[in-house]
Amino acid sequence: MPSRLDLAHSITRRHFLERCHVGLGSIALAGMAGAKAHGATATDNPLAVKTPPLQPKAKRVIYLHMAGSPPQHELFDYKPKLKQHHLQPCPDELMKNVRFAFIKGHPKLLGCPYKFSQHGDSGAWVSELMPNFSKLVDDVTFIKSMKTDQFNHAPAQLYLYTGSPRFGGASMGSWVTWGLGSENQDLPGFVVLVSGGTDPSGGKSLWGSGFLPSVFQGVQCRTKGDPILYASNPKGMSRDVRRRSLDALKNLNEAEWKRLGDPETLTRISQYELAFRMQMAVPEVMDIRREPTKVREMYGAEPGESSFANNCLLARRLVEQGVRYVQLFDWGWDIHGTGKHDDIMNKLPQKCRDVDQPIAALLTDLKQRGLLDDTLVIWSGEFGRTSMNEARNGSTYLGRDHHPYCFTMWMAGGGVKRGHTHGASDELGYFITENETSVHDLQATILHLLGFDPHQLKFPYQGLEQRLIGPANDPRVCQEILA
Repeated sequence: MPSRLDLAHSITRRHFLERCHVGLGSIALAGMAGAKAHGATATDNPLAVKTPPLQPKAKRVIYLHMAGSPPQHELFDYKPKLKQHHLQPCPDELMKNVRFAFIKGHPKLLGCPYKFSQHGDSGAWVSELMPNFSKLVDDVTFIKSMKTDQFNHAPAQLYLYTGSPRFGGASMGSWVTWGLGSENQDLPGFVVLVSGGTDPSGGKSLWGSGFLPSVFQGVQCRTKGDPILYASNPKGMSRDVRRRSLDALKNLNEAEWKRLGDPETLTRISQYELAFRMQMAVPEVMDIRREPTKVREMYGAEPGESSFANNCLLARRLVEQGVRYVQLFDWGWDIHGTGKHDDIMNKLPQKCRDVDQPIAALLTDLKQRGLLDDTLVIWSGEFGRTSMNEARNGSTYLGRDHHPYCFTMWMAGGGVKRGHTHGASDELGYFITENETSVHDLQATILHLLGFDPHQLKFPYQGLEQRLIGPANDPRVCQEILA
């Protein structure tokens, strides 16, 4: 007769987690808002189109992120007073209780070296660095009173896209596709395109699904080689053989689902099936050679290149085909002035030339096709730049340090006012003086435009009702910018 000790030793960890009704396995499944409790079946499609609880103004999002954060003083936040005091010592009151990323000592103010002028019926001030975009300011709402809690790149990017500066949260695109599904079942609901040579500082967590089912994570596509890595069939495997293999895997996964009810099993089935469909659909939608020459020239796009221009054209093609959320990251906007490679006089004009024409083309193209009315286009960095010159280690190049207290972004299309400016900064462009707008306010406004009550869009995890806007905060929807 075996002893109790022998019986205990014979039970493996897997058996314990599987059989124990009050153990860690059951706790984890309960915390994942078990799909069976919601009536899910193995044949359900998690990316099926869903109707939001409120009347949406926007159906889809294109987010243009300038990774590294452009200096607002050189682009959209015109400050003649700052230019008047160029290279004069910074006022003492701007230095009190302020923590900088790199500035040391008592810095000097830095006036913008570029000309500004007013454009459109709205009279919006835009720098000479953005000549094409300046023609479209009457389609845009500027928010000149953005504020964040973070002053380093990765935490600020995570905060902007997941609502938390720490890893583990669900990204904005994942929340949107979880809430709305995808209008094209042969394409991912959430696509990411990267230009500038590298991923943003926050890495792939910026489009991760976090605690949401992994089918809602962003799919990164490339403009060179296979659009999606590892989606092509290996040598020797035909599409028919791949189909039979997936059918066998589906049978095994369905058996596991019936036995355990783990929601991730449904995700696995959906991802295999979506990958199979994407083998045909993604190469077609990613092939910009299918666009007329005049359209490619309007964007400045060149087939086969990895560029922001190509990605803007792809963003239009993707939303036109029903992709719900398209995220563009363009790396290289960290303008510190430590050398010619990151200064205001050399690097910044180059980066502006890279994006000015494609952004103007994207807005124009969406408008001509009737897509801008229900497509929300957003442009931003992760924080702002200081009103003073950084001059790190005595550098004579001009550049600005990280600045969380005030920055500028803009939105267009999908339910926002046209030719409008929201908020303002002081005469030196340092502090907000009107309509302070937090990152969570921005997230709440985006969700509202898509038809959600941002306070009610929740997912149970680790004992909390998780939200994009944070579990405990009470941000507001910026009604002033809504059309």
